[in-house]
Amino acid sequence: MAKVTARKETGKLVIDFTYRGVRCREQTALDDTPANRKRVQGVVDQLLKSQRLGTFRYADYFPQSAMVTRFEIPSTTGNEANGQLQKIDEPIASGPTFRDFANQWFDERSIEWRRSHIKSLLSTLNGRLIPYFGDKVVSRISKSDVLEFRATLAKVKGRGEKAGLSPKRINEIIGLLRQILNEAADRFEFNSPADKIKKLKQPKTDVDPFSLVDVQRILHTVRADYKNYFTVRFFTGMRTGEVHGLKWKYVDFDLRIIRVRETYVLGEDDYTKTEGSQRDIQMSHPVWDALKSQYEATYKVSDYVFCNLMGQPIDNKNFTDRVWYPLLRHLDLKERRPYQMRHTAATLWLASGEAPEWIARQLGHTSTEMLFRVYSRYVPNLTRQDGSAMERLLASKLSTGPLIASDQQPGVYLPMQEATARQPTPKPRGPGAQGALAGRGGDAQPPPDTLSANATRWQLSA
Repeated sequence: MAKVTARKETGKLVIDFTYRGVRCREQTALDDTPANRKRVQGVVDQLLKSQRLGTFRYADYFPQSAMVTRFEIPSTTGNEANGQLQKIDEPIASGPTFRDFANQWFDERSIEWRRSHIKSLLSTLNGRLIPYFGDKVVSRISKSDVLEFRATLAKVKGRGEKAGLSPKRINEIIGLLRQILNEAADRFEFNSPADKIKKLKQPKTDVDPFSLVDVQRILHTVRADYKNYFTVRFFTGMRTGEVHGLKWKYVDFDLRIIRVRETYVLGEDDYTKTEGSQRDIQMSHPVWDALKSQYEATYKVSDYVFCNLMGQPIDNKNFTDRVWYPLLRHLDLKERRPYQMRHTAATLWLASGEAPEWIARQLGHTSTEMLFRVYSRYVPNLTRQDGSAMERLLASKLSTGPLIASDQQPGVYLPMQEATARQPTPKPRGPGAQGALAGRGGDAQPPPDTLSANATRWQLSA
């Protein structure tokens, strides 16, 4: 309970309330008038509300009070407020600190998020936002405070030799701050200072898929224990966490389906990125064969399809540093993130003429909008049946033999043909016809089938 009274000796208004079982009476600098009583009552209402929410801090409301030392260590917020209730007509001087409200907001919302998302937000909250805004009363944070904070993010040391965080990362941090301040503004009735701050422009990141020639070179060069892994990634479009979290119970060889139900992120199994990411992926023949081969290698070792010697999922950093980038450098291919294997699958499907709706389902997209927006320049005339075009493309283009460089076209690699198809011997057509080939000797051979020869040349032009 709390009430507003007046001290007889001074005629000043007093806030009379109970905190932690102790009766507290704090005198204001305001005279006892109806207008001032209304102002003080507003503070009392906020005080009671913060007590109910568990965010009340004595120093936020009465920083100069002797009771502060009894209940807590005084905060810097008290110096900002100067402890003068004669300024009580400024509503921004009341409410919880950013630290208290942000932690409360996080606790209330965390039930909605994946574990990996919780870890990511906690890192941003404790590493960026609370160190900067923690002791400020949440309702006193201004637009200039937010802009100043954003400017500091552009100057902090980023990854590697970068002088600041990327626009994308800065937008993510300010986005989290905006959510917290918007919720606080709604609860404590003030205007959110971050609501109208525009996002920084982010440079457009184009997809950089591999050509089918590049894919073939990679599959023929990669170490044997990773060939199945690469095959699945290149021809299913699965995300990194989805492949690393794939378990044998989700692989159906009879129906030729991979059920995407979990992901492996930050060292833990977790729910997929979105609801739409829960999907069934059709296996092409190369994927089916790769998983059958992998079954013999890891089924008795681990629940995970792709695992290390200890039966644990593949560590992404270890994979990129020790397998992925060294392989690209060895093949003299442009360095790019492993995620480009997903983009490669999408572009191969599009280039082979698969229906965009089918491709979207394979990738876990809820619509074709993103498909066309990201991969539009790879879209040909789409006329074939779902899955069949890709099957024909892989069956006709992929070779199990070694690759050789073309003498006529630098940069083009061709699979060495294991056998050359022969044309049937033409029937004699009149006198002398039998001797048409006789002059070449007994070992004369008919010319090779030009269609078969052309079929060995494979290069996908985007």
